[in-house]
Amino acid sequence: MANPLRCQRIGCNATFTEDDNPEDSCTYHESPLFHDGMKEWSCCKKRSHDFTLFLEIPGCKTGKHTTEKPVIAKKATPAAPPKQAIKTPSPSTKESCPRCRQGFFCSDHGSQVKAMNTKPSYQPQSTTSEKVDLDLKESGKTPVKKIVDIHQPQICKNKGCGQTFKEIDNHETACNYHPGPAVFHDRMRGWKCCDVHVKEFDEFMGIPPCAKGWHDAEAAS
Repeated sequence: MANPLRCQRIGCNATFTEDDNPEDSCTYHESPLFHDGMKEWSCCKKRSHDFTLFLEIPGCKTGKHTTEKPVIAKKATPAAPPKQAIKTPSPSTKESCPRCRQGFFCSDHGSQVKAMNTKPSYQPQSTTSEKVDLDLKESGKTPVKKIVDIHQPQICKNKGCGQTFKEIDNHETACNYHPGPAVFHDRMRGWKCCDVHVKEFDEFMGIPPCAKGWHDAEAAS
């Protein structure tokens, strides 16, 4: 039996073999774009402030799996006209700092993320399931956990993993992942958990996970 290979397309990360790699088996994205804290896929123009939610946006293109790493096209930035030297004062508190409120690392206020960051400062359009979750939290009731067949394939949602697994094979060292959070600061991208930072997005996606644990198909964002 051929050894399984890992697809290198952005947004896929599935395993495959050369003998079982039909057309449309891979769903993926093209290059990501980053601007003023916003993350956007150049192919489908879908965007998010939160990096975890950004990576969970389903791929918009299909094709065959591949082991070749994608070439990230760099977007040319037009030269901006010189600006007057007017420096906007940084927010005096973490509560008023937009970077801290979004859960990102901030050099002005340290690396500690406030508990309030579990709820994003921006308000995306709520789906029906999100409204139900909010109603359950407000009423103090615990939502019923979904019952899954132990032989049913699931996708691990832990950051940096994304592997397909079965609950019957899950154990305390099955998953290699990043506890997080992801850090974006001064054009550097990295993980705070292992203190590794790079400049290019494809290098960031290739940073080896630094922790082991159980696969989790319902990991928190």
